[in-house]
Amino acid sequence: MILDAARLLFFPALMAFAAASDLFTMTISNRVSLALAAGFLALAFASGMAPSDILMHMAAGATVLVGAFVCFSFGWIGGGDAKVAAAAALWFGFAYLLNYLVYASLFGGVLTLLLLQFRQWPLPYALAGQTWLLKLHAKESGIPYGIALAIGALLIYPETEWIKAVDLTRLMIG
Repeated sequence: MILDAARLLFFPALMAFAAASDLFTMTISNRVSLALAAGFLALAFASGMAPSDILMHMAAGATVLVGAFVCFSFGWIGGGDAKVAAAAALWFGFAYLLNYLVYASLFGGVLTLLLLQFRQWPLPYALAGQTWLLKLHAKESGIPYGIALAIGALLIYPETEWIKAVDLTRLMIG
């Protein structure tokens, strides 16, 4: 029952936290990525995932880490975004990786366009005292891409083996 609850809550909660953190502070702590990686390993072993499957998930995470740091080196995404994307890829493995990256890219594009438009308008006086909103509104600020990464991840996660393995009847009764 605890394993099922962890499968249901751990990854989504951390991805939602990463999105909120990026929105309000324009940063994602390394602790979030480390917790995602450690949580993956703990749940993979507790779930009885085969060592070869764990290695393939790690290869997916490493692949995204390399690609994301190329994007980071060009200034397209932040370092926290790169690490969270790789940590999410660790959970998805290659089986769901392409879908995740497509969703994250699409939502990232929409988010970018919306923020660029938002930054063209004057900020209402009533909201001008919100430090996080001033930072988000500033034209020189980046895009909190962690939001798009989290949305993409939360859309894909229910399709994964992590959720398919959950026994909802036992969770509801217990």
